[in-house]
Amino acid sequence: MQDSVFTKIIKGKIPCYKVYEDAKTFAFLDIEPYFPGHTLVVPKVQIEKFDDLPDEDYQAVFSTVRKVAKQLKTKLGVEHAIVQIFGFDVPHVHVHIMPTDDSQAFYQAAATRVTGEPYPYQPMPEDFAEIAKKVRMEDDI
Repeated sequence: MQDSVFTKIIKGKIPCYKVYEDAKTFAFLDIEPYFPGHTLVVPKVQIEKFDDLPDEDYQAVFSTVRKVAKQLKTKLGVEHAIVQIFGFDVPHVHVHIMPTDDSQAFYQAAATRVTGEPYPYQPMPEDFAEIAKKVRMEDDI
């Protein structure tokens, strides 16, 4: 099996804006975010479907999702963190965490995914760096 883009990110072959890492999971900012702080959590093992993950990896992913969601809400000052598993674009389990209090903006951003229109939130590279610094969890490996 060829390395997925996420495996290449985990291995450091593709740069990313890392938010968190532990022995089993890796979290980084999505490069096509719906909102500031839109983060992906992936297991370090490359498996295509979340329900195929071994129990230990499944539990690790969702433990990290919860931990990162709390961090995003605290650091970005929002009440909600929308969690979704798409599973179509990359053959590697990935969970989206989207911090926002604006449900209409979420639905609008989600619709652009289907229509192919540009996402309403279009960050510059310096925006990613600033957000990553703000939300990065210091207790990672």
